[in-house]
Amino acid sequence: MKRRILLVDDELAILLTLRAILEMHGFEVETAASAHEAVGKLNEHEFHMVITDMRMEHETAGYDVIRAAKQKKYDPAVAILTAYPSLGSDWKSRGAESMLVKPMNANDLLRQIEALLVQHEDQKQLKAQVPARVASVAKNTSARAKRVG
Repeated sequence: MKRRILLVDDELAILLTLRAILEMHGFEVETAASAHEAVGKLNEHEFHMVITDMRMEHETAGYDVIRAAKQKKYDPAVAILTAYPSLGSDWKSRGAESMLVKPMNANDLLRQIEALLVQHEDQKQLKAQVPARVASVAKNTSARAKRVG
């Protein structure tokens, strides 16, 4: 199964370049040229990862994309793409898991995307295990209580 990425940037040259690089390396890529368009695509399709520019319609439009992505049940990995790495750590508290600084060499970009996808999938599996463990403990506690009572 191909991994799907939503790539969001208002600079056409960046969208086309990154899309070409990612597709050459086996990703299925959808693009959006604005936060508004990206939110629509997040509602229409599922993605393994969302990579969004920060400054588009307004200075923090990327946060609109992150917020929309984080509300999806399918829980995509999320990265900020920016030419302004001085954002501080605000991007982390807003839900992004990684910052990709442009321009970036293709190998570095691919390495960072692969690492983020693996890390995100590991976290999703850990989250899924917690409710199962809680249910198992509750079941065992209930069974013990019945034997004791």
